[in-house]
Amino acid sequence: MTPLSPVGRLAATVDRLSREVRAAQAEAEGRALVELAKGILVARLGCGPAQAARQLAELAEQSRVTPLEFAVDVINQAARDRVSEVTDAFLAATTAVRSADAGGGADAGEAGAGSAAVRLRAAESGALAADDTQAVADALLEQALRPLGAAAVAIWAAGYDGSLTLAGSAGFSAAEATRWHYVPPDVTTVARCGLTERAGQWFTSLGETGLPSVGRHQYPDGGRVAVPAGTGGRIHGVLEIVWPVPLAPQPPQVVRQVEALAELCAHTLESYVPPHGAGQEPRIMPDAVELMDLADGLYDPALVLVPHLDAAGHLADFRIQHVNKSFLDPAGRPRAVVGGALLLEAYPMAAGDSELFQNVERVYATGEPFRARRINLTALVDQVPLSAVADISISRHGNAVLLIWRIEDETARLASLLQHAQRLGRIGGFEENLLTGEITWNGQLFDLYGRPQTSTPVPLEELTSHAHPDDAVTIGRFLRTLLHHRRPASAAFRLQRPDGVTRHVRLVAEPVLDTDDRLLVVRGAYQDISAQHWTEVALAATRDQLAHTEQQAIERARLTLQLQHAIMPPAQAPLRVPDLQVAVRYRPAETEQLVGGDWYDAVRLPNGLVLLCVGDVSGHGIEAATSMVVLRNALRGLAVTGAGPGQLLSWLNIVAHHLTGGVTATAVCGLYDPARRTLRWARAGHLPPVLVRGAQAGPLPLVRGMLLGAVAEASYEEDEVQLAAEDTLLMYTDGLIERRDRSVEESLAQLLSTVRPAPDSLDQHLDRLLTYSRSDTDDDTCLVGIRVG
Repeated sequence: MTPLSPVGRLAATVDRLSREVRAAQAEAEGRALVELAKGILVARLGCGPAQAARQLAELAEQSRVTPLEFAVDVINQAARDRVSEVTDAFLAATTAVRSADAGGGADAGEAGAGSAAVRLRAAESGALAADDTQAVADALLEQALRPLGAAAVAIWAAGYDGSLTLAGSAGFSAAEATRWHYVPPDVTTVARCGLTERAGQWFTSLGETGLPSVGRHQYPDGGRVAVPAGTGGRIHGVLEIVWPVPLAPQPPQVVRQVEALAELCAHTLESYVPPHGAGQEPRIMPDAVELMDLADGLYDPALVLVPHLDAAGHLADFRIQHVNKSFLDPAGRPRAVVGGALLLEAYPMAAGDSELFQNVERVYATGEPFRARRINLTALVDQVPLSAVADISISRHGNAVLLIWRIEDETARLASLLQHAQRLGRIGGFEENLLTGEITWNGQLFDLYGRPQTSTPVPLEELTSHAHPDDAVTIGRFLRTLLHHRRPASAAFRLQRPDGVTRHVRLVAEPVLDTDDRLLVVRGAYQDISAQHWTEVALAATRDQLAHTEQQAIERARLTLQLQHAIMPPAQAPLRVPDLQVAVRYRPAETEQLVGGDWYDAVRLPNGLVLLCVGDVSGHGIEAATSMVVLRNALRGLAVTGAGPGQLLSWLNIVAHHLTGGVTATAVCGLYDPARRTLRWARAGHLPPVLVRGAQAGPLPLVRGMLLGAVAEASYEEDEVQLAAEDTLLMYTDGLIERRDRSVEESLAQLLSTVRPAPDSLDQHLDRLLTYSRSDTDDDTCLVGIRVG
């Protein structure tokens, strides 16, 4: 074919027109960038369009660059986006080369940076103006990649199942693009490697990798680059670039250009929806998104379902894509548990007699809506079926199904039945949100407490103050099991009402945990068992006599408890000291042997000082309790002398060694001066007190002092600490923190995390320490706390 032949002339004309079209497109894109730069100058300088055009031309001439390059520089300065970062990096690299080059290359370096910016901005402009992903691929290849030596480009969209779809390509034959329109999951290709590596993959030659990829016959030995295309932390696909020859290592500025182009592709892939093909599960279509918005506007519970296909491409189930805000699960589960699950996974009984799943499947297949009244909805909770009657509405919208059920009438009927059952059973229900502090009681529970329904419900942590004092230990163990161990718990105790009436009640409660295993809510019920209690008392009174062994056991338990109360009273009269709160707690061991060797004392001395001490005699039983009484009373008598805590412990050591049969014990003794707000203290082999100040808590610095009774004579070092307003000081025995599987240091660290921040009330502070104590040695525990006013 010669240029003079008709066919040759036609080919030359077509080639010339093609070049003119490409030049016209480039000129149009350049004009768009120049006009954008003019708009930026108008906004910044407050001038008109004509003046902005003159300013642009004059500044470009002064900078010795073309108006297009200067316009791109203006856009970069205004945008400060990824393209700007790439251009700055390119300019920095070329400036460094220019500084090292004695021949001078400033103009060439700046021109390289300018041309790179023009290419990227032109590619961005072309991509934004493109109608689809295929047009984006054409724009990237012509505007940005051919100047880098690339011959072809492929834009892959990543499916949520791991598949890849060829969203757009340029430089490949149509047949090749058709063959590679879809890559199933778990097939390793060049694009797959780029999807799994955050920094992308740069291959010198495709032939050396042995990986399959689009265009492998056209460019068998060419270089390949696969870079993930993502925005906002989410990867939408992969940008694959093909070079016709092996790819040499590229400078960092070229790598950044490719990453900027991948980010540009990601914005296009965000809204890309591939055609549905064999082996692919349908993606969430825009009509499903609209259906979600519609469901959120409904007052009835609604689910948005999308089809879920098996490996063979057949419909196997429906995934619950969305749960609206009015959703009420028949089983009482939260929305987060149901959303995202499969329909038959969340409601396996839907395939049963109700034929709910069959109706959803039929509506999806035919598009014909389904309506029904009073259908039984059954859900399994702990293998127990819970049923509800509902009105059902099922309709299809595009590729999604809207399922609506209305159970308000049935819920009201069940609520009425529940209220009557609670009234007849004298049961009051409650729910306490531990995060917000919100407490909900029903009317029966207000009546049980003898409080008006306008009053504030009682939190669980304040339960002890509304019960008989002898039941404090029972309630403490109940709260410990429920709040600390997070297990269901129950307790029977005597409730003391404001009107003076005492009711015998049984309390059952269970914790509710979130998906991260954190305690959110406690719910439960009180039952008035007073009638049952007094009936049992009357029946017991009418019996002739108990078995001899049973009577002996009861008598021993009664005498042991009386002895415990005589030695260590459950409650102590509060001290009247200005600007000082003092509280004490004693928790007996969780064993049949209630008598232990732990002791405490808090008393105001004649000289105005306050004696504070805790101690622990080794062993248990009557001998330990007797020795404890001797040491406790001896210390009280010695403190009247006005001696310091070190001297008091030295004298007490003599008592323990010579007058108690050689027992050993640990103790902490302190003398608080209310006038100076100072505490002088000493220790005898005991753990140091803990000081809570604001949000900080820590033990006092250790002072030397061996345990009591070990040697005939011993001296004890003293220390003094200055306390401030709102400071809290705690003395305790090892039963509060001791564990068999941890060291004392680890147990003490856990105690420090529990004591801060301090509650408003000192009594609540001590009760919380007993409730959340992690000790497992079943030892008795003493607590003494003071708070400076």
